[in-house]
Amino acid sequence: MKNKLTIYILIAMVLGIITGYIVHENAAPETITGFSKNIKLLGTIFIRLVKTIIAPLVFSTLVVGIAKLGDLKTVGRVGGKAMLWFVTASLVSLLVGMVLVNYFQPGSYIDLSQADNAGLKDLMGKTSEFSLQKFIEHVVPSSIFEAMATNEILQIVVFSILFGVAAANLGPYSKPVINALDVVAHIILKIVGYVMNFAPFGVFGTLAAVVADKGLSIFSFYFIYFGYFVLGIAVLWVLLCTVGYLILGKRMKGLLKAIANPLLVAFSTTSSEAVFPKLTEELERFGCKKSIVSFILPLGYSFNLDGSMMYMTFASLAIAQAYGIHMPIGEQITMLLVLMLTSKGIAGVPRASLIIVLATCAMFKIPPEGVALILPIDHFCDMFRTGTNVLGNALATTVVSKWEGELQEEGAVELQS
Repeated sequence: MKNKLTIYILIAMVLGIITGYIVHENAAPETITGFSKNIKLLGTIFIRLVKTIIAPLVFSTLVVGIAKLGDLKTVGRVGGKAMLWFVTASLVSLLVGMVLVNYFQPGSYIDLSQADNAGLKDLMGKTSEFSLQKFIEHVVPSSIFEAMATNEILQIVVFSILFGVAAANLGPYSKPVINALDVVAHIILKIVGYVMNFAPFGVFGTLAAVVADKGLSIFSFYFIYFGYFVLGIAVLWVLLCTVGYLILGKRMKGLLKAIANPLLVAFSTTSSEAVFPKLTEELERFGCKKSIVSFILPLGYSFNLDGSMMYMTFASLAIAQAYGIHMPIGEQITMLLVLMLTSKGIAGVPRASLIIVLATCAMFKIPPEGVALILPIDHFCDMFRTGTNVLGNALATTVVSKWEGELQEEGAVELQS
């Protein structure tokens, strides 16, 4: 069934692009607008179905994971190894974007007449979300129920860590609650199987809407910009997979095979949230210890967005190039560090990468309206950066499991309760 689903998703991608292209070429503008709006609902339904189960899944699996890790010392050790990976991977991703954009100068090829000013207005209203005050509010929950209702992943993670550590310290007394949450996690993972059957429809609707609205001619204006970005993603993949191979050995190939389905869904829907439950399941099946998956993966969704990080420096500097603004290397490194800090805790925020790029451009005296230049191609860039985010988090979880000596043979975890 897993292989069949992958085939169905690939077919849906092709059909979505063909359908969107036919509508774009033959329909009137008002018909195209109506078609895009309505067909996109298929993607919206799929992503909303997945979002429904993310909050309870993160809470239940993270609490169970921490409780099963045992004491605070173990939690600190595992968390420390994870953060070491996250920070290193983020810096490397930012540097890859910075080096490539300086070498290839993709911004100089951007056509200034193709700006999407309507889309820019929507983003402009969201930049205030990334002030220091808003960042703190993003991290520290005022109500766990509000955090779950709004899918604030980082807030749920903070509360779950506190709950899990407290449960672990209570010992046997808290075991009934932990067992109950373990059952909840298994029930939700069962729901995942039902929801994933709708994935091909979501993929079809999402791609048909974008291509109908923009058409394939978009690539004629942005071919060089997009090509260099994809090259950057390829370099990042090579680096991540090489490090993964050095640590995991021959099992790296097995990991890529295991996460192929979640990667494809994330790529085609541009939503890493959409594959969080399925990715959890696949990593456990691959042999990662359940408690480590439950602890590391939610953290990674907030702190380890490798594809998005690479895109932030790439896009920010490309916009500067489009306007002929020269930025000294020292200023670029400062920008890199600013992006490193402001990007944390953005999981679940629509088009978060662009919002941060917009805020960063304003901070470094780059015309913020330059973001409108890259908006037309952004959906296709988002496909690649989302897939890379999923790869980075799967790799981080597996590597930490390996470092902890808890990476079992594939399939062994299925035999455990």
